[in-house]
Amino acid sequence: MRSVEEQLALVTAAAVAPRPVRVSISEAQGLLCAEEVVAERPLPSFDQAAIDGYAVRSVDVRVGGSKDDRGESEQSGPTTLPVVGQITAGSRQPTRLQPGQVVRVDTGAPLPTLADAVLPVGWAEASGRHITPTRGVRTGDYVRRIGDDVQPGDVAVRAGSIIGPAQVGLLASVGRAKVLVHPKPRMSVISVGDELLDVDARPGTGQVYDVNSYALTAAGRDAGADVHRVGIASTEPGRLREVLEGQLVRSELVVVSGAAGGEATTRIRQVMAELGEIEVNRVAMHPGSVQGFGRLGRDEVPTFLLPSNPVSALVVFEIMVRPLIRIALGKRQPMRRTVRARTVAPISSVEGRRGYLRGQLMRDTDTGEYLVRALGGAQGASTHLLASLAEANCLVVIDPEVDAVRAGDEVDVMFLAQRG
Repeated sequence: MRSVEEQLALVTAAAVAPRPVRVSISEAQGLLCAEEVVAERPLPSFDQAAIDGYAVRSVDVRVGGSKDDRGESEQSGPTTLPVVGQITAGSRQPTRLQPGQVVRVDTGAPLPTLADAVLPVGWAEASGRHITPTRGVRTGDYVRRIGDDVQPGDVAVRAGSIIGPAQVGLLASVGRAKVLVHPKPRMSVISVGDELLDVDARPGTGQVYDVNSYALTAAGRDAGADVHRVGIASTEPGRLREVLEGQLVRSELVVVSGAAGGEATTRIRQVMAELGEIEVNRVAMHPGSVQGFGRLGRDEVPTFLLPSNPVSALVVFEIMVRPLIRIALGKRQPMRRTVRARTVAPISSVEGRRGYLRGQLMRDTDTGEYLVRALGGAQGASTHLLASLAEANCLVVIDPEVDAVRAGDEVDVMFLAQRG
């Protein structure tokens, strides 16, 4: 029986990231930037108003009683100032401000020459084409200066950064329509099993719905892959081979679920063995100890054979398949976050295998300590119950040499996708 670490090392050694591609910034969200994006122009590219108000020379808007930087009283300026024009956002008409004058400006409008501050609308009393300031401003108040945000030569978005809404906005603001990214690896999901039926049909005796192709497709998308759900494939060797060959040429990763153990696996393994090297063995973990991995097709595509039980298949996906996807995406930390938590009830496990049991992770509001409760039957022992996995927000990790954990003991806990 192979250890989890040995199997995972074998799997991750096969990770190959797709070549970076250049995409529109509107399609780059959620992907990793594959280049250093250097700004060629300053941002902002001109001095502009940061608020609706009046472009002024600060020396002209000093109200009696205001203080300078040394705390000394400043002289009052004129009691009223003429408004000699208006500049709207997007204006290209150059304007020069004369001493003792103001210009009405909108947010984002370019400042006229000689203006060094913006007096907010609410800080002046307007009368016709004149204003009377009620408060003073200093140089730079409510002004966005050239290059305040980004200077030419600055790195706007770094290689390895996740491109989120702010990065998309920054790329747009420095004039980049496209960006080089690590694309999502393409993943195909296939279910096999003579007992399987698609969800839009009515099952007869001995038939069950194809849960895995839907669940594993969702898990792949959650991990960041571009997933194609093939659905149910025939176990007839010729037809199964045709399906597999078709997916191996379109994918960087193939996941087959069903018949990873027992008599039914023989013909599936034979077909897969014709396409490359595939090894089905026992891994010292539960659930999902029986699993297969190999590299098939001309391009030696990493291919997994997962158990038919949905809970086992999803747990094996979390531990073995998800890290491969994350590495292919260029993630520096491919594994889920793990914390220590104190158990609130006893947990039973299988000695000799690392347990990955469904659980609910909580936080003690008084101490801030993590607490965890195992789900799924008798202290987490019923590994086949899918409903409890739907309620879980973590996997409780039990060491192979432990078969029972007492209430109050500390265990490792792996976060799952957050709900809501």
